Amino acid sequence: MISPRFPPAADYAPYKPGPYRLAMGLTPLDLHDWIEPDARMAIELAAKEQLLRERHGDVFIALPEAADSAAEVLELLVSYLPERFPTLYQRVGDQIENRVTRQQWHVTQHGLHPLDLAGRLVQEDLCLMQLATDTAQYRLVGASVCFPTRWRLAEKIGQSLGAIHLPVPDYAAQLDSTMDLLFARLKVERPVWRLNWGLIDNPTLFQPSGHGRRDHNPAVTAHNAGDTLWLRMERQTLRRLPRTGDILFTIRIYVQPLHEVAANPARAARLAAAMRALPPHMQGYKSLYPFMDAALQWLDQIVAEDRIDAKDGAGGSITHPA
Repeated sequence: MISPRFPPAADYAPYKPGPYRLAMGLTPLDLHDWIEPDARMAIELAAKEQLLRERHGDVFIALPEAADSAAEVLELLVSYLPERFPTLYQRVGDQIENRVTRQQWHVTQHGLHPLDLAGRLVQEDLCLMQLATDTAQYRLVGASVCFPTRWRLAEKIGQSLGAIHLPVPDYAAQLDSTMDLLFARLKVERPVWRLNWGLIDNPTLFQPSGHGRRDHNPAVTAHNAGDTLWLRMERQTLRRLPRTGDILFTIRIYVQPLHEVAANPARAARLAAAMRALPPHMQGYKSLYPFMDAALQWLDQIVAEDRIDAKDGAGGSITHPA
């Protein structure tokens, strides 16, 4: 029996020092690396199953016009996954099996909406965007979003790109037209991906609310921030579906304890610099205010200790008492 073998764990650090600029930060995507399973697959897919069972209307919505592209997404996944990850997925006839969770589905007679089943196969959340002929704008027509980062699917379904991103500071002025142009010009053969990041005081994957928090969190201090804060990152991909022409947007969530980030002091320094570079309205949007000072003090201490150690190791003049 073949044992599941996961690809190497992703090691992302999307925060950068320097002046803040709202930008898409797109990179060409090799479709060989479209989906990113990892060793948390069983845990995260079980969390999806529970949400879909207990709060289905909160995490899955598909408008009638999403039917064709949803079917295409499922077809692409059941073809791609067993070929790309043969120790994790197996396709036998009309059956696909997740070898990690032991779940099996008939790919055409599964009793679910195709996009619903597609979302149960992978750790990524899936969103379908379709061009509305009456407005010439792309709108969200279907989504399986079990791990939202402070947004509610019911409030976004049917909305245009601009309306979906309305809460994002500076989006309308700096990115609205650029994003519309990207969607209009996105080629089937030229998918793209990007990263996003935030700092949170709750590692839960399902977070439909919490933008703009200003309440102080006394539980996070300069002494324990490494254990009470987490870096939440999103790996997002965009690809145009070859048959229907709709656009599939995937969102893969990674949550990392802050103390793991700070195990690399250079990254700790970059994260602190990136946080400081955020303008106040973006700090507020990312809900950093409840623990901003504590996080920065903790990161600064990590960086300072590393510099002392480096100086000692280089034969510096700093001495420590016996």
